[in-house]
Amino acid sequence: MSLFKARDWWASVLGEGEEFDQGCLCVGDVDNSGSGYDKIVVGSFMGMLRIFSPHPAKPDEQTEADAQLLEVQLPDPIIQVEMGKFVSCSELLHLAVLHPRKLSVYAVSGTAGNVEHGDQYQLRLVYEHNLQRTACNMTYGPFGGVTGHHFICIQSMDGMLMFFEQETYAFGRFLPGFLLPGPLSYCIRTDSFITVSSIRQVECYRYETLAVATDADTRQDSDQQSKSSGKRLTADWTLVLGEEALDICVPNTSSAMSSIFVLGERNLFCVKDNGQIRFMKKLEFNPCCFLPYGSVSEGSTNILMCNHNNMLLVYQDVTLKWVAQLSCVPVAVRVANFPELKGLVVTLSSDGHLQCSYMGTDPSFFTAPKVDAREVNYDEVDTEMKMLQKVIREASKTQDILPRAETEEELTLTAIVSSHLDEVSCAVIPEMNGMPVPSVTVKVKIKNRGAVHSPKMTVCVQPPLGVTQDQFVLDSMGSGCELVVRFSAFLNGHYPPADLCGDIAVSYSSATERYRIQSESFEDIWLVAKELVQRFDRHFASLGVKDFRNSFTGPIPLPEFFETVDHHFELRVNAQKYQDLLSERAVQFRAIQRRLLTRFKDKTPGPLQNLDTLMEGTYRQVIALADAAEDNRERLIQAFTRLRSATHLLILLLSLWQGLSSEQTAILEATLLPLLQDTPQLGWEESVDAAVSHLLKTCLSRSPKDQAISLSTGPLTIPKDTSRLKKHITLLCDRLGKGGRLSLSSEANVPTTVMMPVGCESIPEPIVEQEEEPPLQQESAKYIKKKQPSKKIKSKSDSSKESSREKKEKDSSKEKEPKVSSNESKRESAKESKEPSKDKESTREKESSKESGKEKTKVSRKSSVKVKEKKSEAGDS
Repeated sequence: MSLFKARDWWASVLGEGEEFDQGCLCVGDVDNSGSGYDKIVVGSFMGMLRIFSPHPAKPDEQTEADAQLLEVQLPDPIIQVEMGKFVSCSELLHLAVLHPRKLSVYAVSGTAGNVEHGDQYQLRLVYEHNLQRTACNMTYGPFGGVTGHHFICIQSMDGMLMFFEQETYAFGRFLPGFLLPGPLSYCIRTDSFITVSSIRQVECYRYETLAVATDADTRQDSDQQSKSSGKRLTADWTLVLGEEALDICVPNTSSAMSSIFVLGERNLFCVKDNGQIRFMKKLEFNPCCFLPYGSVSEGSTNILMCNHNNMLLVYQDVTLKWVAQLSCVPVAVRVANFPELKGLVVTLSSDGHLQCSYMGTDPSFFTAPKVDAREVNYDEVDTEMKMLQKVIREASKTQDILPRAETEEELTLTAIVSSHLDEVSCAVIPEMNGMPVPSVTVKVKIKNRGAVHSPKMTVCVQPPLGVTQDQFVLDSMGSGCELVVRFSAFLNGHYPPADLCGDIAVSYSSATERYRIQSESFEDIWLVAKELVQRFDRHFASLGVKDFRNSFTGPIPLPEFFETVDHHFELRVNAQKYQDLLSERAVQFRAIQRRLLTRFKDKTPGPLQNLDTLMEGTYRQVIALADAAEDNRERLIQAFTRLRSATHLLILLLSLWQGLSSEQTAILEATLLPLLQDTPQLGWEESVDAAVSHLLKTCLSRSPKDQAISLSTGPLTIPKDTSRLKKHITLLCDRLGKGGRLSLSSEANVPTTVMMPVGCESIPEPIVEQEEEPPLQQESAKYIKKKQPSKKIKSKSDSSKESSREKKEKDSSKEKEPKVSSNESKRESAKESKEPSKDKESTREKESSKESGKEKTKVSRKSSVKVKEKKSEAGDS
């Protein structure tokens, strides 16, 4: 940021939606008024040509309308504008306008007005040349030492230099080794042209060498004729830059030696006219344009340079003299003289901000008032500091990564999906021979509070779904407007109905008030379980029941979930193997092709040595591998869809198991479902592993001391296996079962208090490394009874054994009762829905007493063994 700002002298905004480049600005006495003052000529890519004569504005005067002399709409885009003596029968200045396929020369004349509207200016076409090639840029000068006139050289996009001696086309030459056009400039002292080629080197061609070189209409003719007859075009000298050039300028400051200035992407080069480097300046910014001009001190040159940080810098050779802040990023800069002020800096931005400014400071007559000296009250300062620290702590507590919902949104989107299929299908799949497929209409209502200009809406759906239109450009909306957008969703691809169905059984036990959901496929349970929970919530909410709560007490089905993860990971590994094998066979196929091509081109043909058979076999292998990779890709997409369903089910069970709030459920869902779809660069396994590890090191750490201060942010790559991921997910469930709280705030690692019975203490979590995780605890907390005499422990263990046997018999008798279930291979996931009633409380007390009895039985057995071991050790001693 500069301390000084460029002072605005005159400014204007040209048009709306027009674009400009570095060749669209030039200054000079275009109307040949003889006053010695300049006018500004600006051309745009939209074909609009404007001429300005700026002057400072008075308080009660409109500047822009008075300053603009002429505005003409030309039929073609304007690439570059230049002023020079381009007419043979006149030494007046004319305006040359370069179009992509045309060069036009105009005469600008002004007529004094007889009325109050002022002078009138006209643009008259003198001559024009139709170009056979698309033009890129042009330069002009007294080519060949001609006096009193200027010739024009145009560089085309395919590397041809076309020379025009005013109204006559002279000749054209192709630059050797041309690939892309670069900046072009003319040096009067050496009568040569300087450009930068695509190999990043400065090349100098003399006009005499270009004139006597072989003429050709096409590049192929030029190459052929240069080998047979005529003089071949060669550069006078070259200089390697090592970077792209943005512009070239040759100022006429000295007749003894000419300096060629080349602006690169990171450096400024000053080269003598014989190709030797005079100096080089390394830039610490990204430049956008520059202008060398004469300096007051002899032997040096001043340089105006603009960068993409809105800065205007003034250099004297390599020394920085001044820096000023501009209001925009210019693409062209010039120096002009106007009646009120000389040496103004004229800048033009890419979107049409034309500005005349000067550097310096305006004097300020403001004097700061004296501040009354008073003593500092340290008690008040201390009190204010404590209050501010308290505010900072409160703010840090409530900081969260998740965005907060505002009271009223600026823009509201509401999607309504029809419950019935469309009577007439709106979707057609080209891969299925244009056969219409069933579709469902989706309506999106858009409502906004403020005005919105040309809003755009993008619709993204997860495969295998597709939509008839995914991009919408809407009309401008005023405040409080509402729009409705309609489109249809359909199943995109070959998916038979068998892939979209599943066998699920739901049973209810009135004795235990539990619902049991069973299915052969683990991931199929999610949709039914989610719908069941939502129906419970809606039903009891309509009845006005406030203390209703869904819960899940069964074990978390992690083995079934891990099977789905392993299947998805196996397909990802297979995809990588297919890719590697396909690359190897492709390399082998290309090598065989080269061998055969060499044999076929040989003048003395020899035996193929079974290369054709090897090529055919390799081709069959490539086709087989490609088909296998495509089949594996389709299976991977289906496996990822099943994995998402299984993950949704796991999140639902965890939220019901621990009673997670909506914020904690959102964090858990963002952790276990970070991707919408798999990509070759980033997969589900490594993303989830990184997210779960982050939670285990932050909010689910064992204590605030163990919380990670700095987390590693290395690149995510596909793991070797899923063992590490399984251990982390298991540890995540275990930490949640022990009362861990999911949060992204600064105090997320504060553990929640768990209520325990009197005389019991929780089992401490073993200290393990990151690779060794403890097994999943099925209940939320386990307790140990305090040490008691061994006799009581033995008696309690005996009684617990008898009670456990009775319970087993009861359970076996209950299993004989008929239930809605399937084969033993079916995986089960039980979900309990409890209604608020007195019977529920009694059943809860019974179940808790049974579970406590089981726990006491396990603890008594362990403690009795410990007591026996102690006695045996005492006897040995």
